[in-house]
This record gives sequence, C-alpha cells and structure tokens, in this order.
Amino acid sequence: MTRRLQIPDLGGARAAILHRPHATVVALTRQLEAIGLHIEAHWPELPAAARGADYLFLDVDTAHEDQFPWAPGQAPMPTVALVGSEAPGRIEWLMNFGADAQILKPVGTGGVYSALLIARATFDARAEMADRIDSLRRRLGQRQTVVRAVALLAARGKTEDAAYDQLRGMAMAWRVSFEDAAERIVALAQAQEADHG
Repeated sequence: MTRRLQIPDLGGARAAILHRPHATVVALTRQLEAIGLHIEAHWPELPAAARGADYLFLDVDTAHEDQFPWAPGQAPMPTVALVGSEAPGRIEWLMNFGADAQILKPVGTGGVYSALLIARATFDARAEMADRIDSLRRRLGQRQTVVRAVALLAARGKTEDAAYDQLRGMAMAWRVSFEDAAERIVALAQAQEADHG
C-alpha cells in the first residue's frame, strides 16, 4: 500500500532546539522563523514542557540520553539531528536515538524546510507502522482465543467445523465480532472451571 504524503502547514508550529548557544542555533532559528515556526532554544536539558513541541532539533555532537524524558526511539515528536562530527560513536548514538531527519553542520541558508518535511513523514510512517504491529499482535492473540473457543465447543462432541460454525452463529446472535464471541466463550469456560475448582 502506497501512502500519499501531504505537505503539512508549518505556520505556527513549535520547534524546540536542544543545542548549546552557538552560531548554529542562530542560523537554524532564522530559517525556522522564516518558515513560520515558533522557536524555543534549550541547553543543557530539555524541559518537560518541550514535549509539546511539534519538532525537536538536537545537537548530535553533545547530546546524551539523560537529556530526554523518553527512551531512545520513543520521541513524541519528529526529531531532526544536527550532525557536525561523523565520529563512529556519535553516529552510533544517533542511530540508536532514532532521529527522523538530519542536517549537517554548519547550518547554512537551506535544508531546514526539507528536513522538517522528511522528519514529519518519517515520524508519521513509524507511528503508523507501530500501530499496524500492535494491531497484528492483538489479532494474533485473538486468533489463539478463537482456536481455544472452537476447541472448547468441539469438546462437547462437535466436529471442529461444526464448532466453528456454532461460534460464528453465537457472534451473530450476540451482535459482536467473531473474536469477541470467542473471548466470551473462553471467559465463560474459565469462570466455570473456577466455580468447580
């Protein structure tokens, strides 16, 4: 399935910059304000209020995990890495952090707009993928419940096909999904076991 990407309206968005006072911050701020973003610069820590920002720019050369109130790869907003050093340790840290886009330092007169768009698209795609994975995990768990419910119904002297049909009929009669009906059957069986146990 192909996702159609849309250019977001960036006017009025908030960007937090986690970088020591430097010419990089001045150049970045100038570009972000020209695009229409509101800027908050922070150093050495990112305050909790910055979690409400729409974007985060961070200095990869000096950043460390203790500066962020979330685990690596769990940023609540799109992140743009400001990369000056290509030292292997810093690049490894960046990859583990999971930035959505990057800009090489020194920041010049271009590149910020495209980094914002790429960061937003990457962040949204990652969030969509995480939702899909969670949905598949839930469905897998529900399938195991369906198998168990069919086995419970089949244990009453029915074939598996007949038990499956009975479960489908129960779902329609109860006006619930097939999986919800299976959960009811399993829960009822567990309650009966507890009563007789």
